[in-house]
Amino acid sequence: MNLFTTFVSLFLLSHYVGAQSPIRINNPADVPLNEQVIEIPWATVKKAYPNVDTTNLQVLLMGSQQPVAYQLERRGTKDVQHLLVQVSIGPKQSIGLTLRGGKPAPAVSKTYGRYVPERFDDFAWENDRVAFRIYGAALNGRSDNAYGTDIWAKRTNQLILNKWYKENDYHNDHGEGLDYYHVGLTLGAGDIAVFLNDSLHFIHNYTSWEVLDNGPLRTTFRVRFDPYTFNGITVREVRTVSLDAGSQLNKVQVHIEQNSGKALPMVVGISQRKEPSPVLLDEKAGVLGYWEPKHGNDGTLGIGCVFPVTPVRLLTKYDHLLARLDAPPAGDLLYYTGGAWDKAGRITSSQDWFAYLRQFAQQRNHPPRIAVGK
Repeated sequence: MNLFTTFVSLFLLSHYVGAQSPIRINNPADVPLNEQVIEIPWATVKKAYPNVDTTNLQVLLMGSQQPVAYQLERRGTKDVQHLLVQVSIGPKQSIGLTLRGGKPAPAVSKTYGRYVPERFDDFAWENDRVAFRIYGAALNGRSDNAYGTDIWAKRTNQLILNKWYKENDYHNDHGEGLDYYHVGLTLGAGDIAVFLNDSLHFIHNYTSWEVLDNGPLRTTFRVRFDPYTFNGITVREVRTVSLDAGSQLNKVQVHIEQNSGKALPMVVGISQRKEPSPVLLDEKAGVLGYWEPKHGNDGTLGIGCVFPVTPVRLLTKYDHLLARLDAPPAGDLLYYTGGAWDKAGRITSSQDWFAYLRQFAQQRNHPPRIAVGK
């Protein structure tokens, strides 16, 4: 490092340190936050550190001189929207973050997603816990078409999406997991459909996509669907999906525009198998849980959804577990959906899975509080 570079580094460091405004993250819930990705509004960061430089930035836990990995979330824009950090905070506890100039800590990618043109327009995404895919327009009209969300049974914290597609043998487990979940013409693992005249009406397959952010801590993408007309009602859907490192569940924001002139009945659903298996229908907490029957030597998948607007009407119908939602003529529906595989070793029973979903719901009801100052 030459003398000029040293001077510049010390100048930037003095700018950061001079602010002396730590960013506090408080967990108000009675349950811990374990390796959770926290989003800090960029306006809050700028308030604490007006001279912040995104090209020369280190983030530290208070009391530590060791930089932590972070992500600058842009949500498909050129401007930073959030600073993302992955932390653990005990119940009713808080931590502080400080910023300084310097080379960012190395960040291992824990989330990833992409369009898969080599496999009939799949869009697939994953984190260090789970993997998913949805199906594109190239599958329409084929005998192997599928409508809902697919989940891959994964038991490695490594990103495997590209490897599995390249090897094209992901229906067999070679130590990392496999894809054995059957979707077909169902909602699969938490997809959404129109629910008119007490019947399911699928919006079919997505037709365009865009990646808004792609790791290392959060991957967000958006897909659009062609308008479909059901009983004279035309429905347009745009879906934005985010998956954080360390989470079993996706955040799904569905923007619906429809011309009925009133609320349109819709359902989020989980495909239910014929064999008896544990189910959780908690309308008050907004939790829908399913522990699938064991699939031979492949083990067992838990599938679940969490709904932030409660109470939510839950029902069992048409070989699905369903949650009833109402879409306004133009507006958004928000829910969380995902799963866990017992062979991954973290969640190995219906009791574990249902407890995870309940805790997830509780955390969403009491989100972390972000403040500037000591």
